[in-house]
Amino acid sequence: MGMKVLRIYIENSVVGGYFDEEFKDHTRKLFDKFKKGIFKPVISSHVIAELENGAPDHVKENLKTVDYEEHIVNNEMLKLAEKYMEQKIVSENYYSDALHIAVATVIGVDVLVSWNFKHIVNLDRIKLFNSVNLREGYGILEIRSPREVIENE
Repeated sequence: MGMKVLRIYIENSVVGGYFDEEFKDHTRKLFDKFKKGIFKPVISSHVIAELENGAPDHVKENLKTVDYEEHIVNNEMLKLAEKYMEQKIVSENYYSDALHIAVATVIGVDVLVSWNFKHIVNLDRIKLFNSVNLREGYGILEIRSPREVIENE
């Protein structure tokens, strides 16, 4: 039996983490697995919009080195992000982080990876995001750092 290819939603901290001293080792291993087809990178139009909104060219180009599955943000995702905001899981300033969680939840990826430990890979917030997900009829979203996903292999 072959292992199922994990669909992994990557948000912008991971795309940029490829070039970050602290995060590059694990991020590059993750990208290697994308290139080998062991993992499937999944993004959304929200990731692209954030990149267009000020990421350096080498970061934008880096995303093009992998064959990703892209989803357009839709009303269902926006509504779910609003539910997170109503629960004040993150403050208004971090709506964009909540939207990544909503997208990944609605499309049903295996895991969302992020280097954002304050607002995303944060045990209390993960529990809160998932309590909303369950209440709204979605599954539980696994949220991990790239390091955890790589070291589980």
